[in-house]
Amino acid sequence: MRRLYIAVLANSLLAASDVAQPVPHSFLRQEAYVWQRAWTPAVCDSVTEHGSAFSNLLVLAAEVSWKKDQPEVVRVKVDYPKLIAARAHPGLVLRIGPYQGGFSDKEPPIRALTSLASSLVAEAKANGATPGELQLDFDCADSKLEGYRAWVSAIRTALAPIPITITALPSWLKQPAFRRLIADLDGYVLQVHSLDRPKSFDSPFTLCDPSTAKKAVELAASFGVPFRVALPTYGYLLAFAPDGRFVGLSAEGRSKSWPPNAKLREVRAEPLEMERLVQFWSREHAPALQGIIWYRLPTAADHFNWRWPTLAAILDLHSPQEHVRTELRRVEAGLFEISLVNDGELDLSSRLAFVIHWPGARLVASDGVNGFELVEINASTGRVQNRSMSHRLRAGEKKKIGWLRLDKDVEVQIEITKP
Repeated sequence: MRRLYIAVLANSLLAASDVAQPVPHSFLRQEAYVWQRAWTPAVCDSVTEHGSAFSNLLVLAAEVSWKKDQPEVVRVKVDYPKLIAARAHPGLVLRIGPYQGGFSDKEPPIRALTSLASSLVAEAKANGATPGELQLDFDCADSKLEGYRAWVSAIRTALAPIPITITALPSWLKQPAFRRLIADLDGYVLQVHSLDRPKSFDSPFTLCDPSTAKKAVELAASFGVPFRVALPTYGYLLAFAPDGRFVGLSAEGRSKSWPPNAKLREVRAEPLEMERLVQFWSREHAPALQGIIWYRLPTAADHFNWRWPTLAAILDLHSPQEHVRTELRRVEAGLFEISLVNDGELDLSSRLAFVIHWPGARLVASDGVNGFELVEINASTGRVQNRSMSHRLRAGEKKKIGWLRLDKDVEVQIEITKP
């Protein structure tokens, strides 16, 4: 699911005359991917605390890459007791990397994939979890969909009666082979989040354009096959060379392979845009659209993903709200620590500033920390603000941002302002 996908959605997506009549106010399942290779304590805690909020959790079980048509497999050690305790019906995902070979159902690659898929299901059952589905996540080239169909059919036959689903790219929808590919499936997941290769540092880019997503869903609904929509919660850090050339992207912070003077930009899924999409589809949608799958389940250690309060608000079908406050702690007489608390449902990434008043005392010393600085200090007032627009205070986060020492113990007041 993590990939740089260069997608162009043709104008043919704009019209789908045979879409079934929309269903008003119909229930949409809410599901989430657990995509980590390692089930760290943070992943386990998130599954335990939030898994029951979803109809299903789709768990990455293995990834396959290819070397001269030979599979190289990385299996994920899924914590099945935690998954079962979450009371969410689990599904397994098999991620298949780029493949350039043939797609015959008699060749070694499909035999290896079928064997792997069978062993993943057997492992889940041995741990007390019968998968609700096995999902194949493979970015097949548009021109190879007919061949991919042979793979899917072979795996479906081998794993029956376990339902087999696939992820689908928007560009597939206009391929004649797509209708044949999904005809015998138990459903598919339309992935409407992708990232076009940025042309320059200053170019606008987005992970999910709502207008394009709506058109893709409308066209997908015309096939009449049950499907779900995958929506993003994640972000990337993009790197550009000093001359503006795109260098690369990372979902885990700065890469060691980037030049030290690289310019960095973040692109993130916009919660309010995703919330409006969910509200739109929840009010009225074609019967074939059965749910939303969020990529991915938030964890406390995932810095390029939403925090849980953001996704929880959208699951509850209300718009996430901003709310930030300051917290002052008297350490000792005349010494105060200042913290900023985001107890809203949205990350705050704009400039943050506030004014401190200490009437009747003299400032002896002060400093800002964690990306904040004290500016415009006078006899009884100081101003604190974050140093750059890139600073982010995440939903639910509390951060110490400064301290001050006065020559006497007085009442200190803080007022949040616009920078």
